[in-house]
Amino acid sequence: MTKIQYENLTIRQAVPADAKQLAAWWNDGAVMAHAGFPNGLGITEEEVVRGLGGGSLVIEENDRLIGECNYRQTEEGVAEIGIKICETDCQNRGAGRKLLSMLIGWLFQNGYSKIILDTNVKNTRAQHVYESLGFRKVRTNVDAWKDQLGQLQSSIDYELTPADFNSSL
Repeated sequence: MTKIQYENLTIRQAVPADAKQLAAWWNDGAVMAHAGFPNGLGITEEEVVRGLGGGSLVIEENDRLIGECNYRQTEEGVAEIGIKICETDCQNRGAGRKLLSMLIGWLFQNGYSKIILDTNVKNTRAQHVYESLGFRKVRTNVDAWKDQLGQLQSSIDYELTPADFNSSL
């Protein structure tokens, strides 16, 4: 079972007991707007439990759930990741950069040779963090998808290799 710790931060495997909080976050349009769901996902706790898998992780700060992250293998040696600090009082304090460093370091230590992710082109704060950690822009996907409200959205694809990784730990 995955458990990564650094200082007061923990990334651990999501378990059924986390489903209530995950469903609350995923149903909150303010939390999910950046991912194209300004009305939330409309998901039940039971659906969350059914979807929990090996790459479903939660983030704790001082034993309080503050967000979630995930990873999945897309091809041999390549992991795609995602992260959200869901509690607004925990955003903009540098925890995201540390948490990303924790997850990326763990993935590289566990056999992955490339990390990929994408972000909304409007999420400049995330882009700054990704680039400071060494991620390289691969492409911009202009008007590539529509959010729940039918608004065209653009995204940026990033990739990171161990040689380019600038850990913040």
